[in-house]
Order: sequence, then C-alpha cells, then structure tokens
Amino acid sequence: MPGAMHGPMLSPAAPRRAGSLSPPGQSTSLPGWRVSHWFNTPAPFELGHLQGRVVLLHAFQMLCPACVAHGLPQALRVHEAFQGEAVAVIGLHTVFEHHEAMGPKALQAFIHEYCLPFPIGIDQAGGAGPLPLTMAQWGLRGTPSVVLFDRKGRARLHRFGVVDDLVLGAAIGQLLAEGALFALGEPRDHDGIGTARPACDDQGCVSK
Repeated sequence: MPGAMHGPMLSPAAPRRAGSLSPPGQSTSLPGWRVSHWFNTPAPFELGHLQGRVVLLHAFQMLCPACVAHGLPQALRVHEAFQGEAVAVIGLHTVFEHHEAMGPKALQAFIHEYCLPFPIGIDQAGGAGPLPLTMAQWGLRGTPSVVLFDRKGRARLHRFGVVDDLVLGAAIGQLLAEGALFALGEPRDHDGIGTARPACDDQGCVSK
C-alpha cells in the first residue's frame, strides 16, 4: 500500500540514518538530469547554470513515507538556510511505482499543500521500463536519494535513504569551504553496505 510504513521504527541514533551505500563505481561526473516539466521556476535549467554554487538534489516520490517525513523537510531546511545563494536546492520527482497516482497535477497540488518553494522537476519517464531516465542513468536505488554537487558540478555525495542532518550539514560545509572531505571517485558511506529492506519502509522506497 502506498505510503504505508513497513518494519520496525528506528531510533534517531540508528546507523542507517547516515544513508545506504549507492551503487559502486558511480562516477563523480553525472550526465545532466532529464526533466519533462518544472515547477517553481520560470524556465527550465541545467546543472551547468548553477556552477559556482553547491547543489543539493533531493530525489523523492510524494507517496514515499520517508520522503515526506524526512527528506523533503530536510531539503526545505537547507533551502531556508541558504535561500538559493551559496547552496541551491533542487527537487526531482522520480516516480518508479504507482505512476497514475503521482502525475503532474497531483504533484502540483502536493507542492502547494506542503509549501515547497525550491525548483522541482519531474524525472522524464523511461520508455523501456518503470524507471525514469535520470534515476536510471544516475543509478539511484530508490527514494529518498540525495546527490550533492560541488561548485564545479561534480557529484561528491550520492546516497539512498535517510541522511542525518549533521552528516549532510558537514558535507555542505566542507564543499562551501572548498574542502576535500569526500575523495573523488567511488562514493563512500558511514555504515557500509545497506541492509535488506521491504519495498517501502520508514527509511525509503526501493526500486525493483
């Protein structure tokens, strides 16, 4: 059932809150996002238009419990803290299930009801399967997923699942300071390989 919580609730201190490991071998240079429609922006734009700023991309589904409870509120806090100046926040609606229930009109109402002010794009539908194009090309495992780009447009943090505010804040701070906390190359995780989970639980919704 969409939006249902599965499995035991985890405490805030549980290690999985650091996020699960993204697919190995993910390059730090990702292809541009493939968006079919934008909200909260007068014109379409690309990642290259945001060079010089750190970019936080939050991939979500509006029927994903962890996105609504954790991911989107976190993205909103980052947006409110930086107001799109030093750090730009982008939402990407990556629908891989229940496509009919999460169309553009439903998303528009969702954005309005949750007062989400940052730009949000709809990940372009794929022709060969349920995964949208950006999700497939970037190797996103499910929702919520966080991709953090440095000032040069390189992906420096790539995680699936709930990312703790302190972990994300430290990463953003390091990139703003032009630091090198995250080595270029294969992304790393604080808790190793993610554990098996149901299709949808309080930590996210996994694509099949």
